[in-house]
Amino acid sequence: MLLSFSLSEEIDARQKLEASLWDEFGAEYAVFVLDMSGFSLLTRKYGIVHYLSMVRRMQMTTEPIVKSYGGFMIKYEADNCFAVFPEPLSAVRAAIAMQHAFRAENLLTSEDQDIHISCGIDYGKILVVGHEDCFGDPVNRASKMGEDLAVAGEILVTREAMEMIPATSGIKAREMNVSISGITIPAYLIEYRNEATPSS
Repeated sequence: MLLSFSLSEEIDARQKLEASLWDEFGAEYAVFVLDMSGFSLLTRKYGIVHYLSMVRRMQMTTEPIVKSYGGFMIKYEADNCFAVFPEPLSAVRAAIAMQHAFRAENLLTSEDQDIHISCGIDYGKILVVGHEDCFGDPVNRASKMGEDLAVAGEILVTREAMEMIPATSGIKAREMNVSISGITIPAYLIEYRNEATPSS
């Protein structure tokens, strides 16, 4: 269908193909993207096998947390985790649970084995291809925030996603604007560090 869209010169035909793609693969989700911090430094200092062992530990910790908060895994790519949740509150609670989980794990490991993560969350309509990949502006924005803008220990959420979280949820956040590649994203920084691990 994508190839047909690319090869078609008729606007009507392209519009029908696009509508068909959204009908078949489109869905509204909270998109969650996690990035591990310190890849270049740790790989250079200890080697790729050392870092890959940390990536595997990250995967084993994050997947059950994603599932316990009602989300499903899309993919692991290098030291990133991509997942989707039915709504932003579940994604934020999962992100907080992950931050607490890695903080607890780091008490038991040496500094060179400590895992630190940053997270980005957005909400909107995306194309989901099975449980293998996802595409769309919310994916791009969550990726930018999780991989490029948030630092270790941070959870960034777009304003659109944050506005869907009920005030009664107990989630605390500080408003901010983040910019990358000439794009400004109104966002919130989740304040969780003094909170207990949230219940699912």
